[in-house]
Amino acid sequence: MAILSSLRRRSAAGVAAVAGATAVGVCLAVGSASAGALSGSLYRDPSSAVIRWVAANPGDSRTAVIRDKIASQPQARWFANFNPSTVQSEVSGFVGAANAAQQIPVLAVYEITNRDCGGASAGGAPDLNQYQTWVSNFARGLGNQTVIIILETDSLALLTCLNSGEINARNQAISTATRTIKSGNPNAKVYLDGGHSTWNSAGETANRLRAAGVQYADGFFTNVSNYNSTSSEANFGRAVISALNGMGISGKRQVIDTSRNGGASGDWCGDDNTDRRIGQYPTTNTGDSNIDAYLWVKPPGEADGCRFTAGSFQPDLAFSLANGAPNPPTTAPPTTAPPTTAPPTTAPPTTPPPTGNGCLASVAINQWTGGFTASVTVTAGSADINGWTVTITLPGGASVTGTWSAQASGTSGTVRFSNVGYNGHVGAGQSTSFGFQGAGTGPSTTATCAAS
Repeated sequence: MAILSSLRRRSAAGVAAVAGATAVGVCLAVGSASAGALSGSLYRDPSSAVIRWVAANPGDSRTAVIRDKIASQPQARWFANFNPSTVQSEVSGFVGAANAAQQIPVLAVYEITNRDCGGASAGGAPDLNQYQTWVSNFARGLGNQTVIIILETDSLALLTCLNSGEINARNQAISTATRTIKSGNPNAKVYLDGGHSTWNSAGETANRLRAAGVQYADGFFTNVSNYNSTSSEANFGRAVISALNGMGISGKRQVIDTSRNGGASGDWCGDDNTDRRIGQYPTTNTGDSNIDAYLWVKPPGEADGCRFTAGSFQPDLAFSLANGAPNPPTTAPPTTAPPTTAPPTTAPPTTPPPTGNGCLASVAINQWTGGFTASVTVTAGSADINGWTVTITLPGGASVTGTWSAQASGTSGTVRFSNVGYNGHVGAGQSTSFGFQGAGTGPSTTATCAAS
């Protein structure tokens, strides 16, 4: 699993101007990106730091608020380790689980050489050639369904540590990375670094985006790990889009990080600030033709590196962000018009739904060479259940190497997975989910579920 790296943000303008040369890209079989509107539900990573904390601390006085307002929401998975030999399998496992859930995963790539200009989140690939190797391996794990890629936060807005030659090389690297990702998965939505509304001007941001090959991307992201209001970011985004249009680059859209912009703005570091709140909940239904999504790119509750280690989950920070914030919206099922023709007659399912105080488990497997992930959905019958156990038999030689949102009894052969504190109660006809990762060949999709 990639180590999540928190990011330093700057709230003041005045960063040095980028050199004006347009990146010269490596020739790949991808043209200008088609920036069609993004739609669909976003994937909730079941192994995120906040979900693990909630599962481990059911009796903590802060848990209910953090669980209901943060852990319940889809957030980005960060890929920030330089691990060219394993990144493909890590991406494939994450994306495969999202595909099985029929949801859109958000992947934040944070691997550019000399990232954060050596600040609190320093690191990245040793050089740009090795960066391209890493990106190529990353792209091979993306599958072919819709994914959202937040490509290299700070890489274009923060250039003070680079000379003009290094800026040109970075621009070319990002342009090539964009096209490599698009070649690996033509349905990938790739967004480049747009800084935020109180950093560089809209015109300067557009110049930097053009130099880094935004014509090959779907647009740009803003406000990652920052606190500027959504309205300010939307106005800034419209100005950037207008400037890009004036350069002959049309059809680009914005995504906005709303993970902690629901309270006061100001200094970039939130480790000690209690005036912050989570902002708009993640969605692709923004109601704005210029904005593809409101995302939680920076996971709420993870530190900036001032008082706590950058990227570490801090429950006090999470509670401060969530306490007093509105509850997540509830989504009514879609209303559809009756069909104009008679629906086809279908045979009844071979597996009857659970009845009474029972449950049903369905398993989706994502397999790669040497390993797999399993996403398991537990559905209650016609009555509420207050606990569940799912039994799955692994093939010979297979073993469980990690579990999220459940407790595992055993690692090979017949393995029993039981609920954790926060997902034991499942309402009648409702579902919850858990997952596990393993070595070897994944099990069949057959599982038994027992309610307690």
